Amino acid sequence: MTQYFIRRFLLIPPTFLGITIMVFTITRFVPGGPIEQMIAEAQMASAQQGGSSSSSIESASGSLSEEQMQQLREYYGFDKPVLVSYGEWLWKVLKFDLGDSTRFNEPVWDIIKERLPISAFYGIATMLITYLVSIPLGIFKAIKHNSVFDNLSSVVVFVGYAIPGYVVGITLLYTFASYFEWFPMEGFYSDDFEDLNGGQQILDVLYHSVLPLTAYVMGSFAVMTFLMKNTLMDNLAADYVRTAIAKGIPFRKAIFQHALRNSLIPLATHFGNNISVILAGSFLIEKIFNINGLGLLGFESLVTRDYPIVLGVLVISAILQLVGNILSDFCVALVDPRVQFQ
Repeated sequence: MTQYFIRRFLLIPPTFLGITIMVFTITRFVPGGPIEQMIAEAQMASAQQGGSSSSSIESASGSLSEEQMQQLREYYGFDKPVLVSYGEWLWKVLKFDLGDSTRFNEPVWDIIKERLPISAFYGIATMLITYLVSIPLGIFKAIKHNSVFDNLSSVVVFVGYAIPGYVVGITLLYTFASYFEWFPMEGFYSDDFEDLNGGQQILDVLYHSVLPLTAYVMGSFAVMTFLMKNTLMDNLAADYVRTAIAKGIPFRKAIFQHALRNSLIPLATHFGNNISVILAGSFLIEKIFNINGLGLLGFESLVTRDYPIVLGVLVISAILQLVGNILSDFCVALVDPRVQFQ
């Protein structure tokens, strides 16, 4: 098993190279890059100054000389072949330098570092709540299959799964923040956060995170709940569980000492893959609640063609995804001792 995980770790660098070089190449050929953005802004500024739109556009497009255009291409690295530019960018990444944002004119890592704790908080909290709710609920639903509780809870879970998270967020925001005014409308903390002590700061963050976390969890826990229930029911109907019960083992003991561990295997396979989702978040939910997380940052950077930030978010997401896949295998090995990776 040790050799298997060593081989998996050795596959991380070539896989990372393949992912990043593909996205890097796409950013070089997609129209509307930072230079085109500057020309468009110049055109809009010229149009606002007066004159006909056609003459304004012509004057704006001709406002930059060929020498200035060449300087811009050199500054943004568009004057070199793709592989050369990619090699220079990769060398900077290896030195923990993600470059500078073309929109904020700040180091990319500084921008990401400000939003990373927010995304990590919501991602980890969502995953913990999802597992803490889904596993016990799925077990109880499997034990009480076709009961009133099982049927009613299934309706609630299906409704939560059918409604998108951003719709839940809008509904919660309108009902509990705007109408009843029980929770704040937006933000990760209050304006006077710096004036609060440690305990008050924790409570303030939790107070602001109630509605966003509810929107995050509503859709994600439904899949885990039914996965837990259906897998446990399959194991309860298996021969080894029925044999254990026939030999006199109590039903509760047969569940928690035999069937439950095997039922956790599918959930363990998803655990590592959820690591990458932790930081990705949902840009729609972050937009609704005005949360400055990585999801919203990546989306806005993609729209504005801020490629250094796009590639910076890609680096973090790719590493988390690759490590998460290995972590999934490790979790499966912990849950199921029969697994022998060769």
